Amino acid sequence: MGKRDELIEKYADDLRTKCGMTPDMDLLTKVTIGCGPAIYNDDAATVAATQEGELETVKNNFLIKKLALRDGPELMDAINKVIDTYGRSERNKYRAVVYYMLVKHFGKESIYS
Repeated sequence: MGKRDELIEKYADDLRTKCGMTPDMDLLTKVTIGCGPAIYNDDAATVAATQEGELETVKNNFLIKKLALRDGPELMDAINKVIDTYGRSERNKYRAVVYYMLVKHFGKESIYS
């Protein structure tokens, strides 16, 4: 099992245990691959939910650019809902898990098919 496969298993475990979701492993794999080399960098692999700038980056670079959503208050609402689901007190919020939940929230799975 390669490093990426190990990370995908870790993300799937977070979805099951911390978020109460049964992950679609095919979609999770594609979202993880879409994160690129960031998943291997300890700092870039996580989302700093307490930093407003970080949440703006998720909104602009992922929701608007990648998922092609229109800017509006519902984008930040969705990010906050995902962070709440993950657990605000959870120290490591993995970017791939946050992105996966946002894809599911907006029903944008087709982008990864």
